[in-house]
Amino acid sequence: MKYLFIHQNFPGQYLHLLRHLARDVGNEIVFISEDNPNAMAGVRRVLYRMPQADEGTGHAGARELERGLVRAAEVEKTARALRRLGFVPDIVIGHHGWGELLNMEDVFPGVPVLGYMEFFYHTQPGFDVDFDPEFPLAPQMLPVIRAKNAINLLALNAPGHGQTPTDFQKNTYPAWAGHKMTVLREGVDLTLCRPDPMAARRVFTLGGVRIAPGQKLVTYVARDLEPYRGFHVFMRALVRVLAERADTQVVIVGGDGVSYGAPLASGTWREIMLRELGSRLDRTRVHFAGKLAYADFIRLLQRSNVHVYLTYPFVASWSLREAMAMGCTIVGSATAPVEEFLDHGKTGLLVPFLDPHRIAEGVLNMLANPRLARRLGRGARQMAERTLCLRATLDAYERLIARLVAGTA
Repeated sequence: MKYLFIHQNFPGQYLHLLRHLARDVGNEIVFISEDNPNAMAGVRRVLYRMPQADEGTGHAGARELERGLVRAAEVEKTARALRRLGFVPDIVIGHHGWGELLNMEDVFPGVPVLGYMEFFYHTQPGFDVDFDPEFPLAPQMLPVIRAKNAINLLALNAPGHGQTPTDFQKNTYPAWAGHKMTVLREGVDLTLCRPDPMAARRVFTLGGVRIAPGQKLVTYVARDLEPYRGFHVFMRALVRVLAERADTQVVIVGGDGVSYGAPLASGTWREIMLRELGSRLDRTRVHFAGKLAYADFIRLLQRSNVHVYLTYPFVASWSLREAMAMGCTIVGSATAPVEEFLDHGKTGLLVPFLDPHRIAEGVLNMLANPRLARRLGRGARQMAERTLCLRATLDAYERLIARLVAGTA
């Protein structure tokens, strides 16, 4: 079968699916993206280049749509070149977020499109916007936020079908679009991401960090250290955790950029929080690891005594799924995307996102009750085995693809 994947950042959300499809030598796989150093055997990359952005003088709410239309045109040129060379896919699979798929019906009419639908933005309570009272929403941002859905709405109006990884994400979209979307869970390699019962009995080292077998380790992971992932409230919670547990070390994984939300005028959230907490935080026991190699990330979570995962009502990170698969004792925010994965008191401990004192209590409770912590960790692993199996995810993908190609979805 002939597959055309499209995502600005290869391989995007398709790492596991691409590896699986590439094992079948009968498949021809082409991936259109911007340039990056990534490569994969059995996948032919075709690159496009975005012209330099020109913000112009238009309304702020129109800039994202304009950029998306420019991107759609560049991808269309690349796809037409493929067609002239004789490549016509049986299915197009890609991410709708940046507009790349908008013109595919013009290049390959009648070819089914399976588009990744990640998030539909809202201005009313219950979602990420204005969730955190520490960062009140300026009224002039309301129309800009609504306008962020322009590409979403064009995608929903186009021929094709949508996929999304959670019920929470599907429910952010309008009810009238539900029939055009399928929830396809994102799985985890349960063989690679698995508990290591011996990890706590060995000396753990990571860079200059050394954790002895008798010490406790609290972990926190995010792509970037920022409020959307609760970095600010986690840091405030650490003051009490470290004051009450002299045997505890903390390793924080993540970059200093801003992936979600408003960019900072200067500096980083790490610098901001360290200035705010000052001498109240025992810096000798807080270690910033930056971005880790995947093998080190796995080792870290396997050694973790308590893993903290916090997020606004927004897209949940892959690291939450991986932490469950590794049997971590998870203290998570009581927000909708986390509640879809964790059952309070059975597979994790849920705490209010906005309350650093309750977050600290949750961490201290798990450190003080190792038997309960182990039970919750086992529950998380069992839930991962039931709902996050990568093999089951790939099977569901292939079934949906087959239905779309056959015209029966």
